[in-house]
Amino acid sequence: MRDHLDVLIFGGGPVGAALALKLQGQGLDVALVEARASAPGDDPRALALSWGSCDELMQLGVWQHMLQRTPIETVHVSQQGALGRVKLSHEEMQLPALGYVVNFGDLHAALHQALLTSDVDYLTGAQLQEVKTLAHYAVAKVDVNGISKMTTAQLVVLADGGRSVEMLPQIKRYSRAYQQQAVIADVFADKANGGVAYERFSQSGPIAMLPRGEGFALVWTQTEEHAPTVLAWDDATFLQQLQQAFGDRAGKLVKVGPRSAFPLYLRQLNNNVAQRVALIGNAAQALHPVAGQGFNLGLRDALDLAKLILATPRPRIGDAAMLQQFSQRRRLDANLTVGFTDLLIQVFDQHPTWLQRTRSVGLLALDLLPGVRRFFTNRMIFGTK
Repeated sequence: MRDHLDVLIFGGGPVGAALALKLQGQGLDVALVEARASAPGDDPRALALSWGSCDELMQLGVWQHMLQRTPIETVHVSQQGALGRVKLSHEEMQLPALGYVVNFGDLHAALHQALLTSDVDYLTGAQLQEVKTLAHYAVAKVDVNGISKMTTAQLVVLADGGRSVEMLPQIKRYSRAYQQQAVIADVFADKANGGVAYERFSQSGPIAMLPRGEGFALVWTQTEEHAPTVLAWDDATFLQQLQQAFGDRAGKLVKVGPRSAFPLYLRQLNNNVAQRVALIGNAAQALHPVAGQGFNLGLRDALDLAKLILATPRPRIGDAAMLQQFSQRRRLDANLTVGFTDLLIQVFDQHPTWLQRTRSVGLLALDLLPGVRRFFTNRMIFGTK
């Protein structure tokens, strides 16, 4: 790694890797530092990519290396025990698909291979120990195989999921636990998924069923108290309870794979920039998976930052004016996406009769007003420009 860089990125996950690849071949000195020493492993977690994200990955040249890609042609949204549903379709949006479901491990591996053949200085098994920011550059202390190295950069980008936020005293992180856990599993029905992604707001918690391969990737939100019970169910009980909550719109559920769960939080920062530092992806915000927007929002962070870096004269990369422009550019998209996702949980996690009726009216209105429906779908796919 060079002693001085234009851009130094910490975090080699998909968001940090996408930023690095966007900057490669542009005559800039760019380094990407990843804490994990080994190449990405086989991570089967499902990731819902909007068409906007898919298009960007095609431009990066990694899309063709994704081993399993299942198109989302329709999104079906409904609530249990009440009228009202809405269907969003790729035909109405005149797109090949609304998005795709991919394996996280496949995406990470494809980006990893692209980095190995790029001009980005790609360093694995290295840890950020300290970062100090000055007026004209930042100083980063990096541990590489037990040896500390000091590097300066005009711009440091944190894409490490928030692990290094504490090193920036001017950045404050706000966190709120939803007191929920997401139970995930692969589920199979007695008929093909038809490229339909389901979002079902049930009495037991939101249910997302994403088409993946021949079945579905399930994300079933449970309270913290009830999640251990759900994980302890045998296959037959799990399928019976899920069928009861979800209904039969996807057919009869006949098989479920291993289950696991993780806690759900909302995390935001008071600012996504500090002196000579920008934060993107989960380092900048972490949101509920109910609408599948987390990675898509993080990728838009990376792409907007890359565009701004490439449009900025090299001596001014990372200066206060550039970072202020980045912060302003991302604020609306992030606030609307995080706010909408949080509102969904607040509105659909309560079940008084009047609120059920209000939700029904909202879903019916969205279904009957094509202009509003297309506007909503466009925001979900491309974010706020």
